[in-house]
Amino acid sequence: MRFVLASASPARLATLRSAGVQPEVLVSGVDEPAATAEAEKRYGALEPAGVALILARAKCEDVAGRDEAGDALVLGCDSVLEFEGAAHGKPSDSSDAIARWQRMRGKSGILHSGHWLIDNRDDGTGATFGVTASTVVHFADIDDEEIEAYVATGEPLYVAGAFTVDGLGGPFVTSIEGDYHNVVGVSLPALRELLQEIGISWHELRPAPTESV
Repeated sequence: MRFVLASASPARLATLRSAGVQPEVLVSGVDEPAATAEAEKRYGALEPAGVALILARAKCEDVAGRDEAGDALVLGCDSVLEFEGAAHGKPSDSSDAIARWQRMRGKSGILHSGHWLIDNRDDGTGATFGVTASTVVHFADIDDEEIEAYVATGEPLYVAGAFTVDGLGGPFVTSIEGDYHNVVGVSLPALRELLQEIGISWHELRPAPTESV
């Protein structure tokens, strides 16, 4: 069974691989601000969890519409941090990342990851549906020097919410409430439940074991 990940995130790919899944990667060409603006024009103001799901769907549909994604399951994902009622994706620059961390330190946010699945298999269901998983994240009360040193690594500029839990930002996350992998970018339990909706068991995504000689 072909499984395509419509995401450029190395963390999502590593998470799936660590769970025994070896997806093909096809990166979408979705303009995220434009897709969000179009959705708000159509549906009105979006909650942060809704933003994550809208973008996950847009990425999944973009990739699923390509010839090379035929006869496959396609998964699109997107993550946003809800902090003080607003949705935050990647910072625009280092100054934005520093200012954001100065607001977040010692406080908590909710990391929403949208998951959208399209069954593009020739003999599949044709289903297209998704879900958002949410995890509460508690941040350490770090000082300005620590913030500037972390932002100087460049990592916060490439991730939703300006932090990672599985990388250089790990020391600044004191605890989470919910699925750890969801904070990384893909909730394995959520994906498993989506697969079950179309009659696919998790082990069917894993490559068949090779026989030893």
